[in-house]
Amino acid sequence: MSGKVRQRTSANPTDSATVTINERILRECHTLYTNPEQGLVQIARKLGLSLLAPRKKISVLLIGNHSAGKSSFINWYIEEHVQRTGVAIETQGFTFVTSGRKRESLTGNATLHLYPHFKELADIEGVTEYLTTEVTTSKQKKFSLVTFVDTPGLVDGDMKYPFDVDRAITWLGNRSDLIFIFFDPIGQALCKRTLNLVETLNEQHSDRMRFYLSKADEAGHESDRQRVMMQIVQELCKRPGLNKTCFDMPTIYVPNLTSGKTTRCANQIEDVCKEIEKTINQTIQNTLNTLEKDCENIAGLIDNKLDVDSSAQSFNFRARGKGCLFTLLGCLLPALLCVALMASTLPEEMLQSSIGNDTTKMIKEFYVKPLEKVQKLIPKDYQLYVLAAALLFSFILLILARFARLKPTLSRKEKKQLREQREYVQNVVKKTKEKLYADYLQQSVAAQDFY
Repeated sequence: MSGKVRQRTSANPTDSATVTINERILRECHTLYTNPEQGLVQIARKLGLSLLAPRKKISVLLIGNHSAGKSSFINWYIEEHVQRTGVAIETQGFTFVTSGRKRESLTGNATLHLYPHFKELADIEGVTEYLTTEVTTSKQKKFSLVTFVDTPGLVDGDMKYPFDVDRAITWLGNRSDLIFIFFDPIGQALCKRTLNLVETLNEQHSDRMRFYLSKADEAGHESDRQRVMMQIVQELCKRPGLNKTCFDMPTIYVPNLTSGKTTRCANQIEDVCKEIEKTINQTIQNTLNTLEKDCENIAGLIDNKLDVDSSAQSFNFRARGKGCLFTLLGCLLPALLCVALMASTLPEEMLQSSIGNDTTKMIKEFYVKPLEKVQKLIPKDYQLYVLAAALLFSFILLILARFARLKPTLSRKEKKQLREQREYVQNVVKKTKEKLYADYLQQSVAAQDFY
């Protein structure tokens, strides 16, 4: 089952509209990170920095009991019937719904290849066989920038899932940008499994979570809806982590499912769309801000690496100077001893014929005679020990010179490459970020407001 691809015909033809500005911004930011030649991820990895490429779309996780209207909401948002709906448990696994070039269905490993940042989900036993992706050509609302994750309907009792559903939903919640919790007014809103998951996710991601009373038009009269909402809120407030002020739970329902029936229930489903759009805008701003910070971090690491290399070169220069000095001293002492030995043992006529009369006199006057005076000061029994110590000292100096520790340094090619990468990050990537930010702001701010 896993990895198969099932092609379907689409109810909507491929949209020929151009890519939106927000979509282009996220794509270009993603490319700046993942470019195989000069991507920030690759540059940072060589510097020992781990970067994550931003996603091109936000992820919206939908949680609720079975028949809570999760799949119906997705179909309404994209204006295409992709997800099966009904009173029975229609969604038994996880379904990713995303916008693409053509209508297609992916299952199993194909889904994990499409979403590599979700590959760890396969570590949960049994989940892979229940992963599907529905690719549709819909461009309605902001769907080109959204990936919906539809989850299995949650129920209490003896219902057994083929995988650890609580762990899987929690894992997905940790990696989603928005988490929608749908409570339906017909008996299953207080499902303990749902409430337990909500409490777990709320501990770390309360800012991402949004609560909705779905299918609000089916709750009867206004008094019935109020009673249902009070019951849900009371049950939620029993949980310490969910007992908070300013709790909001708008009432929503899918308009085209009312079958022409008139209802006085306020429908706030458009607020859900605004929430998605708001999250998209925040994601774009965060992505651009993170891009600038990553550029600064990379430039700082490169500067630090070049500074460390410069310090290492200075250290090596001094170390080599000490090594040369130790070598000179280590060789000079034995050489002087050899000269003294030769001057005192060889006939004077041989020395004069070899190095000249004046040089012979100078050696005997300024070197041999002072050395003989020093030798007389040393008792004969210790002269051999002094000579051995002098030779040992010379040997130690030569060893120190030979094994002088040098710090590793960068080659000219490596330093040139680092400088080019720094220039690319500072002059190309940051300028691209400034242009993308300007394009983003121009959608809402007048041109004369730019400085």
